Amino acid sequence: MTMKTTENQSSSKRKQPIRIGGACGFWGDSSASTGQLLRAGGLDYIVYDYLAEITLSIMARARQKSPDLGYATDFVEQVLGLNLKAIAESKTKILSNAGGVNPESCASKIRELIAAQKLDLKVAVVTGDDLLAEAGTYQAAGVTEMFSHEAFPKSEKVASINAYLGAQPVVAALDAGADIVITGRCADSALTLAACAHAFGWDWADYDRLSAGSLVGHLLECGTQVTGGNFTDWRDVPDVKKIGYPIATVYEDGSCDLSKPDGSGGLVSVGTVAEQMIYEIGDPQAYLLPDVTCDFSQVKVEAKAADCVHVSGAKGRSAPESLKVSATWADGFRIGLMIPYVGFDAGEKAQVFADLALGRAETVMKKLGAPGYQEVSVEIVGAGSQVGAASVSRGTYEEVVLKIAARHVDQRAAGLLLRELTGLGLSVAPGMTTFNGGRPKPSPVMRLFSFLVEQSAVSPQVSLEGAPVPFEPVIATGVAAAAESAEVPQVAASDDALIEVPLIKLAYARSGDKGDKANIGVIARKAEWLPWIAAALSEEAVAQTFAHFNPGKVARFYLPGCHALNFLIDDVLGGGGIASLRLDPQAKAYSQTLLTQSVPVPQSIVQEVM
Repeated sequence: MTMKTTENQSSSKRKQPIRIGGACGFWGDSSASTGQLLRAGGLDYIVYDYLAEITLSIMARARQKSPDLGYATDFVEQVLGLNLKAIAESKTKILSNAGGVNPESCASKIRELIAAQKLDLKVAVVTGDDLLAEAGTYQAAGVTEMFSHEAFPKSEKVASINAYLGAQPVVAALDAGADIVITGRCADSALTLAACAHAFGWDWADYDRLSAGSLVGHLLECGTQVTGGNFTDWRDVPDVKKIGYPIATVYEDGSCDLSKPDGSGGLVSVGTVAEQMIYEIGDPQAYLLPDVTCDFSQVKVEAKAADCVHVSGAKGRSAPESLKVSATWADGFRIGLMIPYVGFDAGEKAQVFADLALGRAETVMKKLGAPGYQEVSVEIVGAGSQVGAASVSRGTYEEVVLKIAARHVDQRAAGLLLRELTGLGLSVAPGMTTFNGGRPKPSPVMRLFSFLVEQSAVSPQVSLEGAPVPFEPVIATGVAAAAESAEVPQVAASDDALIEVPLIKLAYARSGDKGDKANIGVIARKAEWLPWIAAALSEEAVAQTFAHFNPGKVARFYLPGCHALNFLIDDVLGGGGIASLRLDPQAKAYSQTLLTQSVPVPQSIVQEVM
């Protein structure tokens, strides 16, 4: 690691804790969150995460239509437009990646609002993540996808290329006096890490603190998902209508207390926080970020008070030498439709209907000399398509929904399937229903292409009120040593008879995606139950649970700090993101499927859980 000392890194600036609010988990999150957090009072920072891996392709298409677009317009118009005065009065600093593929334009609109309201707020912009101009270079160099090893797409089909920047340029903006910092693509947790590093003066080689600050960011980055949203025990979450957005009180050592505004709905518990901690992190001992390699395996999540949980114990190692880059590219068109079926043998009727429509469309294309569909997906919800036929016991009377989708290089061919589905409406078995509304139209398929570039090949730039801010990043060199893995605890030998109980009685679980990989975290409700859970959930058993999705390799990781297991399943999402034709392309419901699995446990545990 080559060290470059700045004022921020020379010594700790502050020993008192800071308070950070997490106001946004995705583009489309509630704009009411900012007002709620500001009314809670005492916040030093509010962070906003707008960018999923595929969001930039949507913003890139908007920029193609108008050079002034390509950012989260609702952040400017609704979030800041309604709250700028309160932000200025509270002196709360705002950090957001709402800039998307056009952070300069986003900042310009914000400055117009500030001027119109006659406020004194300084806006900084971080750029340098946008590498779209290098598309031809990457294609010529033979860059391949980091997971599938596919060749780089034709440069004319590429919509966006963005490197994941870290916290360093955001810290430079804060050091220069920014009140609002707008970035393009950065790591989701980097905004929070930047707030911590700026406030406490952390050194860029203080890996444990950098990892701890990144964990705080990871806990905040999905908004209410840490305050009761998507929680396994959803019935225990009170007053979801008024759910509170998370607040982290961060201490100088990087540990934090997670809470929510007083009087708000939702729940902050060991379970809600632990679920979010293991959400989409892959290997918990090697969670790679631009500023640090994180090890969350020994993190402890402990109840401190009602709706207040203390998180500590993150470890870190040197940052990776490379940055992850996400490109999106156009790969034809897709069409999809949902069709309800009700009555006897509804599932069979829906399948016959789908087969007929696809057959007729393929026949027409063959007559025209056109190629067939590149991909087809038929899933019948209610007939076991999401959990596997082996898990379904049903009678002959059903209520199901047919989801049928297809992908084709030609927009007209994609639309042909819809025409054939409509044309068969009066010709098939009874029980098909319709919900009146506009017909869907073929839409572009934007496929994700991930690869790595050397950190030294990316040049982040910082400006404050249009003037450049001197910034020289610390570049990682060398490879971080691998962390030593703990052994998963084994079940003690016993002659006691075992009784099967569903996993949901023994554990919490949360799932999500990383490209075409599914990530499922499982946290034992009690530490002493983990050996029994681990015995039942081997890598082979989990692969069998999702056999109907033809999974690739399954890897299992152990987190002794919060007595949890994390599973990473390769090639199981049909391409992932909006490139997938699946009903669940982001594995959001995979945890629910796994929670139905039976776990043999002794009678003593059965008495506790049933």
